[in-house]
Amino acid sequence: MTLHLPDGPTMAFGAATASYQIEGATTEDGRGVSIWDTFTARPGATRDGKDGSVACDSYHRYAEDVALLGDLGVGWYRFSIAWPRIVPDGRGAVEPRGLDYYDRLVDALLERGVTPTGTFYHWDLPQALEDAGGWLERDTAYAFADYAQVVHERLADRVGVWATLNEPWCSAYLGYSAGVHAPGRREGGRAHRAAHHLMLGHGLVAQALHAGGSQDVGIVLNLAPIWGEPGTPEPAVDGVDAVRNRVWLGPLVDGAYDEGLLRVAPELGDPELVRDGDLDLVRGSADWLGVNYYTPVRPGPAVPTPEGEARHPETDAYPGVDPVTFHVREPRTDIGWEVEPTGLEQLLVDTHERTGLPLVVTENGAAYADGTIVDGVVDDQDRIGYLESHIAATERARSAGADIRGYIVWTLLDNFEWAEGYTKYFGIVQVDPETQDRTPKASYRWLQQHLADRKG
Repeated sequence: MTLHLPDGPTMAFGAATASYQIEGATTEDGRGVSIWDTFTARPGATRDGKDGSVACDSYHRYAEDVALLGDLGVGWYRFSIAWPRIVPDGRGAVEPRGLDYYDRLVDALLERGVTPTGTFYHWDLPQALEDAGGWLERDTAYAFADYAQVVHERLADRVGVWATLNEPWCSAYLGYSAGVHAPGRREGGRAHRAAHHLMLGHGLVAQALHAGGSQDVGIVLNLAPIWGEPGTPEPAVDGVDAVRNRVWLGPLVDGAYDEGLLRVAPELGDPELVRDGDLDLVRGSADWLGVNYYTPVRPGPAVPTPEGEARHPETDAYPGVDPVTFHVREPRTDIGWEVEPTGLEQLLVDTHERTGLPLVVTENGAAYADGTIVDGVVDDQDRIGYLESHIAATERARSAGADIRGYIVWTLLDNFEWAEGYTKYFGIVQVDPETQDRTPKASYRWLQQHLADRKG
């Protein structure tokens, strides 16, 4: 059976999760150690000191989660494959029990009429590869392509739409420059090496999957509208845009790193890093583009961080860029991100014009404290308002001519929220941390009715 990117008069809808955030079972069935296992073992690495060793226990409870998706009425489920579950040491021996798990998951989705969409890399690099240098080393891109081909050979008869990477900006710059995500390194401009190797890995995987018969191979980027605050030097605003957006779009569309990017990232002009043929491999490699959006980015004039005040987590995530301060306007979500649906509308229109590719909103959602309980159910009207306004923004972008094929909510379940641990809730389904019981929130019921009304 061949599955393809949705293409119809209306958008497809789906929900998304990520392997380390929901699966748990980190030591079962031959799974290897990931960089997030190692990172979360460091004191202070996560807000509550917890890790993803149990998470939502979806490794054992995937059938419950598939039932929730089926009852919700979404047509698509975007999940990620845990690299250490398939190739425990990153390269070499394959663990068949890991492949068996994703076999079961895919079959269960199809039985409920939900189309599976697989993401090969949602940040859980095998620790053995990190010990050898991680994404700072070129060999990691080739190991990534080998692993992806193993998964593709097993699942491609039932999974037709693939994403290579999820948010490589976070992998490269939060992981290797700011140090606030795994592997927790603060390498400054060397993070640009990681960015290039991630794109090389994408290109290698896309080449292999196309050769293997897949037609819908994409990449998921957390692009952002860059809205400079008054008085911010233009080179600083341009630098933020270069490192957040153009470092990915330039290779994908033009097969090049532009002059403005090279000004702040001269490492990307090194012929030992960017070798002949690298960017040619990446250019035109994506059949579709996933856009993850939560909030705009507002760089402002640089000012010192007041004593005792935490630095913005993105402060060190733009190596080579003139110093800026990041501003966040009201209203904000519980994680401190500005709510601005027009940013999604503008981003989708601009990205369509820049790339000409079919687009999918592959993540969009909001963290709220979920403090209002009515009859034992989280009454998350704030999340409903967020989703309603951002779905409307997506529809406006479609009306403006952007080729948007789908909208995927983040996320199905309250889960392990990376450096925030279990202190922030994005899910439309509540998960009891002790019993793992799943309880749909008001936002789940709202989306369920919204989808039923659309079908009607």
